[in-house]
Parts: sequence; C-alpha cells; structure tokens
Amino acid sequence: MKLIDTALLQELSARAASSQRRRANFNLHHDLEDPVQRFLNAVEPGSYVCPHRHHMPPRHELLAAVEGRAAVLLFTPDGEVTERTEITAGGGIRVAEIPAGTWHTLAALQPGTVLLEIKQGPYTPRTEESLASWAPSDGDPACMEVERWFRTARPGDLFGR
Repeated sequence: MKLIDTALLQELSARAASSQRRRANFNLHHDLEDPVQRFLNAVEPGSYVCPHRHHMPPRHELLAAVEGRAAVLLFTPDGEVTERTEITAGGGIRVAEIPAGTWHTLAALQPGTVLLEIKQGPYTPRTEESLASWAPSDGDPACMEVERWFRTARPGDLFGR
C-alpha cells in the first residue's frame, strides 16, 4: 500500500521550492508504461507549465488539489483563455478534469501547492504538436512573464493583448 502523509507532502514541496523549475513530482505509478499515470506534483508560484494538450491519443487529465491552490486554464488554439478554474485543497472546488485534447496549463497560486494528477498511460513525451505554438518554450526568458499572467488571466484574455 502506498501512503501519502504530511511528511511526504512537506518534503516534496521543499524539493519544488529549491528546484530551478519550481516543481517536483512523486510517482505513484510503477513505471512509464503503466496504463494509468498517477503522481503528486508539487508546484510553486513561478513554475512555468507550458500550455499543452494530450491529443495523440486524446486523453483526459484529472487534477486534484491536495495542498494549496492552483489556477487551471483552458485555451483556444491561438491562446485565448476560454475557462479559468481555481482548485483549492479543502476549498469549494478541489478537482478539475480537463477534457481530452484541450489546450491547458496550471499555475500555483500559493506556496506549498501539491496536486494529484491522473491520466491515461502509458507516458508519452510532449511533442511539437502537443505544445502551444503561441507560448514560449521552457527555459525562454519570457516564461516568467507568461507564468505571472497565468495567475490572473480570465476568460477572453489573450497574452500580450
């Protein structure tokens, strides 16, 4: 049996806070071939998650707030926000399921945010077609500005407009 306790959550958040990408994960699935990918993702404010989609094959993604608070954003292919939902541990909305093939991202809204992520496996690396062409790639200096925008973006917003 795998157990998730406060010590694990705190250790994972500490790893995320000290990492360059401002996030760290803890896999619950056995390996990348597992038919159901399940993991904890500690995400700190300032962590840039490039907008992406799970489309080949189409896969849903479930995000549940275990600790903290995060914004989940859905987009049109050209980057207009179509939906924004905040999920909060112990709050009104705790879980969001992203429809298969939908452009999306997330942004941590407070330190110590830990999400449980579940999606169909096996793991498939992101491809050029699965990353939003309008968003900077990981490592681009513009990522910090876009990530700050994610934290406040609302439906109808388009980055840079």
